[in-house]
Amino acid sequence: MFKPLSMRYISLKVLTEDTPVIAQLLADCRVFNPETTEQLPEQLGKNYRNLFNQAKARLHKIMAYVSFTNPTIYTSQPTSIDELQKNNKKLGEIWIQISELEEQLYKINEQSNNLKNLLETLNIFKNLDIDLTLFQKSAKFLNLHIGTIPLENLEQLQAAITLAEHLLDVFHRDENIVYFIVAGPLTQQDKVKAILEHADFQSLNIPEQFHSHPQQVHADLTIQFQQLEEQTKTINDNIQALILKNKEFLQQTYQNLNNASAYAELTETIRGQGKLALIEGWIPKTDVTTLETTLTEKLTSPFVFSSRKPTSAEYRQVPSLVRYHHYLAPFTTLVNNYGTPRYGEFDPTLLFTATFILMFGSMFGDVGHGALIVGAGWYWRTKFTPFFLAAGISSIVFGFLYGSIFGFEEVLMPALWLSPIHNPNIVLEMALYWGCGFVLLATMINVINRWQEGNYATALLNNTGIAGICLYIGGFIAIKQWMQTDNFSTDQQLLIAIPLLIILSYKWYKNKMPLAERVLVTLIEGLESLLNYLANTLSFLRVAAFSLNHAALAIAVFTLANMMGSPADWLIIILGNLFIVILEGAIVTIQVLRLEYYEGFSRFFSGDGREFKPLSSKILN
Repeated sequence: MFKPLSMRYISLKVLTEDTPVIAQLLADCRVFNPETTEQLPEQLGKNYRNLFNQAKARLHKIMAYVSFTNPTIYTSQPTSIDELQKNNKKLGEIWIQISELEEQLYKINEQSNNLKNLLETLNIFKNLDIDLTLFQKSAKFLNLHIGTIPLENLEQLQAAITLAEHLLDVFHRDENIVYFIVAGPLTQQDKVKAILEHADFQSLNIPEQFHSHPQQVHADLTIQFQQLEEQTKTINDNIQALILKNKEFLQQTYQNLNNASAYAELTETIRGQGKLALIEGWIPKTDVTTLETTLTEKLTSPFVFSSRKPTSAEYRQVPSLVRYHHYLAPFTTLVNNYGTPRYGEFDPTLLFTATFILMFGSMFGDVGHGALIVGAGWYWRTKFTPFFLAAGISSIVFGFLYGSIFGFEEVLMPALWLSPIHNPNIVLEMALYWGCGFVLLATMINVINRWQEGNYATALLNNTGIAGICLYIGGFIAIKQWMQTDNFSTDQQLLIAIPLLIILSYKWYKNKMPLAERVLVTLIEGLESLLNYLANTLSFLRVAAFSLNHAALAIAVFTLANMMGSPADWLIIILGNLFIVILEGAIVTIQVLRLEYYEGFSRFFSGDGREFKPLSSKILN
């Protein structure tokens, strides 16, 4: 329950000709994680695997245009290499045709985007009744300019342009920019040029596609856009026609590749020589007998089956498999975000689930808010629904203990235990004790992990071992007595000094360095041991801080509602409670995860395990 399942390394010697059938049988069991073996020299099925991967890649691309509604008919007969070759060849032909049509679509899409950009640009000129080609080349008798200036310069420019015997016509305005044209005699062009430069004039480049009046250009571009849409529809219809024509073949190929996937995957690890093939890998101990029985019943040819325990040297390579109820799936996901449990190592999923739920509820205890979380989790049912249900129920339970409902503490109902906002010292003390217990439990788990690995010295003498636990407990007792009696006696000093000296001695032994460096590193690591335990423990004060913060936010909402007065007060209370549920709920979740990961997992959970990946017939979509 608290560890990955016990594994066995199995070795299966079979006839080479039976390997496709055996691959399918192993895939059916879904409990065999293949492992590469180097005992035999030949790598079997390389051509088969290459063909499968190529066909699979092609079918993946084609399946962007097709979906299979009929259920897949399972067959245990693996796909032959000849059939796989035929499928791959036909898929290649279909994909070439689709690729050519896709290339046409890509070009049309580029043209469509260009037209959209031109239409957006043309929108600026919609109020201008003039042939835009006049601005694409120099005029013989007129001095023409089209462009923009900042809005604040318009009035001054209009006056100066009038004096230069030119006309100015504004045809478009943005928030701070003015679009206009200037026209007048060529004799004044130098003077006008200087005026425009002084006004921060920016000339507009007229696209060559704007070959007439704006209204006519718009009509022409619209027609071109419609033509491109028709071409796009025609090409998409051609693709669908091609898919429909070959749909029966594609569905059969889809099935063939599913049937081929197990053997194709197994060929990456299988080895052989002559007529003999060797298949090796990992399987849960509980499934060994079932697999052997299945092979005996299904195979007519002889085979040799053997299994053994993993050696201690193999533990890092043994894949980890944990099986929990599907309700724990969201919590398993959060654990896996930190890492995969190493084989033989403590799996923290159940501990994480229990402590996460308790800390979330204690930090966010409110009957009403918890009910909203439960309701939201049930309404938007997803993979994480159990997570929201558990968190919401925990919040409801602590809400009754705190006497809190929608922020009203001990107003609508009495507290079954205490109200955090009225008893902050007790809440802080309880959070401190909780932190001490959490850190001690995490350290004890680390001791067990190291002991089972055979690393006895670390389990006993390191700062994360028994010596560290003694230091932590001794330090807690010494500090508590000192705060109560204001006296730091010899007994209290020894409670800290003895385990600390043991830890320093172990660090000294482990650090093989020159003398000066050895002294410095040993002292730093000893000091770090003290500071880590202190910091990790104080970090749990946030459990109390957020329970107080929850009540303080509610008080702030009610204060604001009272300031607003009726009838807006209830609206403020409703919106404030939603704000608390969404924002503070997310923050509390993050804070609890931080405590779990950094104060808990970092002490005992390596997270560098290898995930168990059973051989299976994979669905390609």
